[in-house]
Amino acid sequence: MAEPAAPDESLAPSHTGGLAIAAAIVAFGFLGSRLLGTLRTTVIAWRFGSGPELDAYNVAFRVPDLIFQVLAGATLGSAFIPVFTRLYRRESQARAWELASSVLNLVTLATAVLCALALLLAPVIVPLTAPGLDPAAEDKAVSLTRLMLLSPLLFSMSGIVTGILNARQRFLLPALAPMLYNLAIIFGAVVLAKPWGIEGLATGVVLGAAAHLAVQMPGLARERMAYRFLLGWKDAAVREVGRLMGPRVIGLAAAQLNFVIATYFASKMGAGAISALMYAWTISTLPLALFGMALSTAVFPRLAEQAADGDYEALAATVSNGFRMVLFLTVPAAAGLLFLRDPATTLLLRWGEFTAGDASLVAAALAFYCAGIVPQAAIEIHSRGFYALGDTRTPVGLAIVAMGFNLGLSALLWERFGLEGLAFAFAAAAWIEWASLYYLYLRRTGAAGAGDMDAFARIAFSGACMALFLALATWWYDRGDRADSAIVAIAGSLAGAAFYAGMASLLRLPELTSLWARLPRSPAREE
Repeated sequence: MAEPAAPDESLAPSHTGGLAIAAAIVAFGFLGSRLLGTLRTTVIAWRFGSGPELDAYNVAFRVPDLIFQVLAGATLGSAFIPVFTRLYRRESQARAWELASSVLNLVTLATAVLCALALLLAPVIVPLTAPGLDPAAEDKAVSLTRLMLLSPLLFSMSGIVTGILNARQRFLLPALAPMLYNLAIIFGAVVLAKPWGIEGLATGVVLGAAAHLAVQMPGLARERMAYRFLLGWKDAAVREVGRLMGPRVIGLAAAQLNFVIATYFASKMGAGAISALMYAWTISTLPLALFGMALSTAVFPRLAEQAADGDYEALAATVSNGFRMVLFLTVPAAAGLLFLRDPATTLLLRWGEFTAGDASLVAAALAFYCAGIVPQAAIEIHSRGFYALGDTRTPVGLAIVAMGFNLGLSALLWERFGLEGLAFAFAAAAWIEWASLYYLYLRRTGAAGAGDMDAFARIAFSGACMALFLALATWWYDRGDRADSAIVAIAGSLAGAAFYAGMASLLRLPELTSLWARLPRSPAREE
C-alpha cells in the first residue's frame, strides 16, 4: 500500500475556518432535520402503520414534491447562486437584489400555474402514477394531493429565500427551516390526525411549508434585501438563470421520476408496499443528508466564488477534498446501516400500528438502498463542481440516463424480487450515474483522480473491516425483540464508529486528522 498523503492544507482549520463553520451549521441543520425526520417517520408508523391509507398519502405526496423540486430546486441548486454571487461581487448589490426579486416572482408565478393545473388534473395524474391502488385509496390520494398542493407554492418562495441566504453564506436560518417543517408534520400526525385522520397529516405538511418560509424571512431583513415587484424576464442575468435552470429542470424531473417509478411498480404489489418502500428510502437518506448533502450544500457557495474569480485550481482542490470527506463519512454510515438494518428498523418503526411483517419488508428493501448511499453522496459533490462551472447539461444528461436504467431494471425485477428489486435498481442506477459523472468531471477539469481513488480504496477497506466487526458482534441478535434491537442499534453504532476510527487512524487517513482538528478545543488540548 502506498504511503498515505498528507492532509491537504485547504482542509486545515487555519485556511478553512469559514467553510468549517458553514459546514458545521449546515451539518447541525441536517442533523436536526434528519433526527426530527426520523422521529416523524416513527410517529407516522405508530399512528398509521403501513396500510392503504398511508399508501394514498405517499402517492399524494409525489405530485406536490415534483412541482417544488423541479422549479425551486432547479433554481436554487445550479442556477441562481452562481449568478447572484457574481453580480453581488462584481457589479452591485442593487443588481443582485433585482435578480433575486425577479427570480422569486417568476418561480412563484410558475409554481402557482402548475399547482392550479395539478389541482384540476389530480383525478387523472394519480391513477397514472399508482395504477395498483384500490378505488377507495385512489379517491383518498386525489383529495390529499389537492390539499398538499398548497405546500409547493410556499416552498417555491422559501426555496429562493434559502438560495439568497446561502449565496450570502448565511446558513443558520435555512438550517432551522427543515426542522420546523418536520415538527409541523409530527404535530399533524400526533395532534391533527386524531380528529382528522390522514388529512391531519397532510395538513401538517402544509403548515410545515409555511413555517419553512416564515423562519427565514428575518434573514432577508438582516441582509437588507431591496425587494421589487418585477419579473424582469428580459434582463440578461435573469435569462442566464433561466438558461442554467433549463437543463437542471429536466435533470431534477428525471431524479423525481425515480420515485414515481418506484411508486408505480410498488402499487401493484398490494396494500402497504408503497409505504414500506418509502419507509426504507427515508431511513437510508439519514446518512446521505447528514454527510453528503450537508457538506455539498456548505461547499457550493465557495465553489461558485472560486469559479467567479477564475480560480479553477482551487475549485478542483475544493471538490476533491469535499469528495474525500464525503467518502470518509458515508462509507461507514452505509456499511453500518446495512448490517444494523434489522434492529434499526425494529427500533424506529415497531410501534403502534406497525407490525413485525411490515418491519421485515422495510428492512429487506433498506439493505439495497444502503448500497446506493455512497454514490448518491458523491453525485452531490461532483454535480456541484459542474454547476459552479456553469455546466448543468452534463449532470442532467447523466441523471436522465440513470433514470432510464432504473426504469428498465425496475420493470425487469419487480415481479420476481418485489421491493428488493426496486431498491436494487435504484442503487445500481446511482452507481452508474456517479461513475460516469466522475469520469467526465476529470476530463472537464483535468484534475488528477489517482489521489481520490487511493483515498477511496483505503476508506472502503476500513469500512469493510468495520462491517465484518459488526457482523461478528451481532450474530446473537434475535430479530423482532425491541429491547435487543435498541441495544444492538445504539451500541452497534457506537462500537462500529469507534472501530472505524481506529482503522482510519491505523491507516493514517488524513480525513480523520482533519475532523479531529475541527473539534472544539478544551483548555487542556490547547496547552
